[in-house]
Amino acid sequence: MPLYAELLPDQLDALWASRAVAVVPWGALEWHGPHLPLGLDGLVANYFSQQLAEQNEAVLLPPIWLPITTLPHRHSQQIRTETFRLLLDDLIGGLYSSGARRIAIVTGHYAQAHVIEISEAALRAMEDHPGLLVFAASPLELLAQSEMLDHAAHYETSQLMAIRPDLVQLRNLSSSDTANTAVLGESPQLGSAEEGFELFNQALVSWKLWLNTADRESLVNHYRTVFDSYESYVETYYKGSWEDAIQAWWQVKSASIN
Repeated sequence: MPLYAELLPDQLDALWASRAVAVVPWGALEWHGPHLPLGLDGLVANYFSQQLAEQNEAVLLPPIWLPITTLPHRHSQQIRTETFRLLLDDLIGGLYSSGARRIAIVTGHYAQAHVIEISEAALRAMEDHPGLLVFAASPLELLAQSEMLDHAAHYETSQLMAIRPDLVQLRNLSSSDTANTAVLGESPQLGSAEEGFELFNQALVSWKLWLNTADRESLVNHYRTVFDSYESYVETYYKGSWEDAIQAWWQVKSASIN
């Protein structure tokens, strides 16, 4: 598996000439309750990206741990939306200048605004850079089962059980109070390593098909579907600031479940 950081210039040029995909894992340092580590999103994204790169002879970049709109908590880290947009544009533009013509951003963090901004950046890049295709999604997103995109719950727990079972501490779950556990979805107790590996394997098949068959039109349609799926969130909570939106959404979400 070629690692961008370890390649010599002529080696990288040869990979770009073969239309190798540049795979970018994107994580977050975000509160996932008392039972899961703060770095879950990045750990999952990096593992999945490694498998994706290995199976598709792609170039793997180091993981990026700079998200927006993490779940409100004193241990969650995030950058400003304006910084995020610049980072995305510069990263994608830099890879294009290097010679990459297919870029896959695998985001383990899939908060509403984070996904919207990455999708918008993908569309901007494909408009600005001739011949560029940008694939951006979370590992399980292409399985098209929205319940799997949970938070600190059944499916995120299964994924981490598969790759880092030592970091899963279900015994710490002493309350069903969402405000204290961050669980958004089915019980984490339903998770298993076996399920986590099965989900990864299914997702890798879907990603490989996507990378090998999608064209610009289908990618544009994909991102339009993403925007449609978050239309209600945007209309309800976005008043000019994604940072304010996640605060308002979390206040309502945690209160409605508890």
